[in-house]
Amino acid sequence: MTEDQPYLISLMQPDGPPPEQGVLDEVMARLGQIQAEITDAGGWVMTAALHPADVATVVRSGASGVDLTDGPYVESKEHVGGFWVVRAPDLDTALGWAEKISTATTLPTEVRPIAAISDL
Repeated sequence: MTEDQPYLISLMQPDGPPPEQGVLDEVMARLGQIQAEITDAGGWVMTAALHPADVATVVRSGASGVDLTDGPYVESKEHVGGFWVVRAPDLDTALGWAEKISTATTLPTEVRPIAAISDL
């Protein structure tokens, strides 16, 4: 029996304030249904929502030492707002879940195979 491939599904969040509470409640309800589907299929590993990018700190090590920079390093109009780690038998399955997530949130999602998972 082969083990399913782990995938990272990243939700790309636009900069700016979150949607109104009523809209957010509807999105979260749809995401809950998708989460149940992924769990029922045995594919759920973990999911997390992230704080806004403006509270991030980038740590960069170089020849002159370590620099800490507030906020995201790359200038962008969107950032990773949350993610899922799933296990799927193939890329098409992971893409199908990402499509449902994108439809539920109306936000772009990125799917990327994970090279290795370690328990630290």
